[in-house]
Amino acid sequence: MLRLFVLVLLLANAGFYAWSQGLLLAWGLGPSQQSEPQRLQQQVRPEAVQLIPSDELRRVEQVAAQAPRPPECLQTLALDDAQVGPLRSALEAWPAGSWTMDAVTEPARWIVYMGKYAGVEQVARKRAELRQLGISFEALSNPELEPGLSLGSYANEAAAASQLASLAERGVRTARVLQERPEQRGQRLLLPAVDDNLRPRLQELQPLLAGKTLRPCR
Repeated sequence: MLRLFVLVLLLANAGFYAWSQGLLLAWGLGPSQQSEPQRLQQQVRPEAVQLIPSDELRRVEQVAAQAPRPPECLQTLALDDAQVGPLRSALEAWPAGSWTMDAVTEPARWIVYMGKYAGVEQVARKRAELRQLGISFEALSNPELEPGLSLGSYANEAAAASQLASLAERGVRTARVLQERPEQRGQRLLLPAVDDNLRPRLQELQPLLAGKTLRPCR
């Protein structure tokens, strides 16, 4: 009886092995085929894929880093007369058409503000708390309010106050509405196409901007 049981067990194992390996597919027996031929059909020239040695990869990265960057448009906020004169004098040496100076009115800007804080460590803790609440924040454009956080900027005080009320319902307790800057009238410097030839010369302008920064055009 024991011999018969062992023989049946061996035959069962052999049968399962033949079934699992697809040896019985000719008789219509075997596991279902798990394949996705459509993925192979979607491949685009797989024979062109090559493995690049690490030293060759570093050389390619160096070449890419040295490739010319596309030109970018930069501009300032409104500049006062004391800033415009020295800037114009410095820009006279720049290529024709590389800059313009236009009259502009910057509207007042109100923010939902948190700060000032004792230091960057406290700012980091507040940022972590806001992330846990799912509340976004942005950089301040007024250095006199640093270190601090802006939870949004608005064209008028009423809109900022409405946002503050909404944030209070989400757990924000120490924010307040603040005018980040009043309406400003002046001249705006526009650099429409700063390329690799002009980028090094931006350093010449920084001391003349008196804290105003060049930012991407909107």
